[in-house]
Amino acid sequence: MAISRRVFGALVGLMLAGQAVAEDWQAVTDAARGQTVFWHAWGGDPRINDFIAAVGAKAQARYGVTLEHVKLAATADAVARVLAEREAGRTSGGAVDLIWINGENFAAMKAQGLLHGPFATDLPNWPLVDVAGKPATVTDFTLPTEGFESPWAMAQLVFEYDSARLTAPPADLAGLKAFMLANPGRFTYPQPPDYLGVTFLKQVLYGVMADPGLLQAPVDDAVYLAATPPLWAFLDEIHPALWRQARAFPANEPALGQLFADAEIDIAFAFNPGRASAEIAAGTLPDTVRTFVLAGGTIGNASFVAIPFNAAHRAGAMVVANLLLDPAVQARAQDPAVLGFQTVLDVAALPAEAKARFDALALGVATLAPADLGPALLEPHASWVTRVADDWVRRYGLAP
Repeated sequence: MAISRRVFGALVGLMLAGQAVAEDWQAVTDAARGQTVFWHAWGGDPRINDFIAAVGAKAQARYGVTLEHVKLAATADAVARVLAEREAGRTSGGAVDLIWINGENFAAMKAQGLLHGPFATDLPNWPLVDVAGKPATVTDFTLPTEGFESPWAMAQLVFEYDSARLTAPPADLAGLKAFMLANPGRFTYPQPPDYLGVTFLKQVLYGVMADPGLLQAPVDDAVYLAATPPLWAFLDEIHPALWRQARAFPANEPALGQLFADAEIDIAFAFNPGRASAEIAAGTLPDTVRTFVLAGGTIGNASFVAIPFNAAHRAGAMVVANLLLDPAVQARAQDPAVLGFQTVLDVAALPAEAKARFDALALGVATLAPADLGPALLEPHASWVTRVADDWVRRYGLAP
């Protein structure tokens, strides 16, 4: 069948564009070979640490890139280092090549010009990302990512319970509060400003605000003062009923998970819908543990990596970011025996062999099917998160 000159020209253009992209990426991988990429990422979960090590092994075998995991207690530590380097005039050769970054720090770094990019949309595996079906892959705390960070995992808040001890978990936020008041000491949350503790505050905000849509705009003093009293009223009411009467809080997600594993509390929560199944597979939780979500939805977002503006090994960092989007790596991350993270890829659109990797996964007895997770509530604007966390510390913060 003959084709028009216009169609032929378009096809040739696409072929040449594809060739140019391939050549550009070849230049990146050539430059990356022999580099050591210092990935500053949270180091509080042994399973995540093992996963990062496995990614490093692939990066070395496939691209000759060495990956060093710089274990962080808080992302802000890496951000502070990049900022200190800029203030010292170190505009190249920086110590941080890649950051597992969260929304608040992404907003701060982007606003201050501390990020390299855009780079994400130049990655060869970028077309596999489910941008349309998972808009959180291109929006972080209401801010368009604009290619300055690359997603590598999807997350949605789920609550965990042991069906052997609790036969009917709460259905909504009001039910969760009723459970706390009826069962003193059997619920708690990580101490803000820990990210998971603040996530609980955001979830409560969604449940008690008259207009949660306000959370998508930058915080305004008048709006904040009018909208947040129901949050503080909710927290004031449950405070005495928390674990240890709120005289102590778990420090982070692993500490909360340990309280749940030790049966000191009856309900925990995590940002990873597959965490409970992964812990069951690891033998740290009984196989009677299940998960649930609240009516109306739970907070959802994506995990991203970003490259600082002065990274010493940008090419290697791009190679690692692209490797994190590889279907085999994504499928391994979704395996509950490994991490149980949700993929950022459009699985239905993958080539048959890659799709088969996901189809073969047993998500685990405690993992809700994607259709049962309910709506993923958009992250509030970062300014809301900062204001709420600071106010929580002022109202409830524990003396050192």
